[in-house]
Amino acid sequence: MTRAAGTAEAARAARTKLLLEGPVGGTLARLAAPNVVAMMVSAATSIAEGWFAAASGVSALAGLALVFPLVMLTQMLSAGAMGGAISAAVARALGAGDAARAGRAALAAWIIGLGFAALSLLLVLAFGRPLFLLIGGGAAAPAAEGMAYATVYFAGAAAIWLCHATLSVIRGTGNMGAPSLILLFVALGSIPISGALALGIGPLPAFGMAGIAAGAVIAHAGGAAVGLFLVLSGRAGLPLRGAPGALAWRDFADILRVGLVASLNAVQTVLTIILMVALVSRFGEAALAGYGLGARLEFLMVPVVFGIGAALTAMVGANIGAGNRARALRVAWTGAFAAAALVGGIGLLVAAFPSLWLGLFLDRGEAAWAAGEAYLRTVAPFYFFFGLGLALYFASQGAGRMLWPVLSGLLRMAVAFGLALALTGPFGFGVEGVFLGVAAGMAAFGAATAAAIRLGAWGGGLTAPRGGRTVARRMGETG
Repeated sequence: MTRAAGTAEAARAARTKLLLEGPVGGTLARLAAPNVVAMMVSAATSIAEGWFAAASGVSALAGLALVFPLVMLTQMLSAGAMGGAISAAVARALGAGDAARAGRAALAAWIIGLGFAALSLLLVLAFGRPLFLLIGGGAAAPAAEGMAYATVYFAGAAAIWLCHATLSVIRGTGNMGAPSLILLFVALGSIPISGALALGIGPLPAFGMAGIAAGAVIAHAGGAAVGLFLVLSGRAGLPLRGAPGALAWRDFADILRVGLVASLNAVQTVLTIILMVALVSRFGEAALAGYGLGARLEFLMVPVVFGIGAALTAMVGANIGAGNRARALRVAWTGAFAAAALVGGIGLLVAAFPSLWLGLFLDRGEAAWAAGEAYLRTVAPFYFFFGLGLALYFASQGAGRMLWPVLSGLLRMAVAFGLALALTGPFGFGVEGVFLGVAAGMAAFGAATAAAIRLGAWGGGLTAPRGGRTVARRMGETG
């Protein structure tokens, strides 16, 4: 082992010890702070995309609303569901004292990410346009704009998946600073690249929606390259020598058994949005554009919560791996209420002053403004529940217990779509009925997830008795 590799592994061991023994609130804040800052800057890319699309007209903005759920699904899967499962697998292995297993998890993560990227491209090429026409009420112009974005974005999905998989590996070691810095530069880089390619700045032609997507892909490719260098060079403190030859199915299973279940929650969240888009599209293109802006703000709460959730996944995972169930639960509740307070405060602010958000994209009096304002006043006050449920979802990834977060996501979809369908049908509420359904679904998701964990959804038998290192090592072996 080289001196540099030895120093990196010693630093990684010190970070794992902090996850297991550091003060809960202080350690969580220290880990989450760089993530939250980076995620808030990353949110600026979504705002910029909306502005670039709005500059191209209502059809482009409506097309962005059509493709946005699929883009967010990719982000939620690569950074959240599978990304969280990757971080949890690495953290549990390190918590159990098995660094070699953590190194194999990194290699498995890259293979899984590339597989998902290839699958998503095939699905979008086969079903993208029919899907956009279906949920867009048959409008050809928005569907064409959405497909222009999707073709480029999913052609470059390998860069996005590799970027988030690699950063998730690094987070699993307890290092939140490097991934946050990398994502910060990804966000700062994608905005000018997307703008230049979309609007045709300087000698560049205006590629429109395709240019917006290309900027995101190029920036993530740069982030992936830096992250891969950190891990492959040994600077992340993970031993990779011999990992390819020792790689076995159980290394993939450690990630997939949590990640696939967690992915159901992400799919349910996006499917809920797609169903709402289909309902809103019945009220016209302007209503769809206004709703798209409102839903975009809702989705921006995901990376904000992820800033805390990534720290939760690593910290809970390490403590579960070491058999410290009681401490893992304290970490989960501390982070969950912090996330709920943060996004809940944002929700109350934009509900009281919708122009703070809508004014970034529209002029007051435009047809889309009314729908966007109605959405924010109705749904944003319930962001507290969304933040609470989503943070506990990330914590549950660390614990390897995803059943109830997924069931709560299913409840959210059923409540949101069922109530919206009823209110816009026999009760004649108009588009506001859709928004009431979305709000009720959020409340159901957060309350059900919190209640399940409070009543013991993580189960028992995880707290180590005296001599608990034996239990911890067994937990590391079984995941």
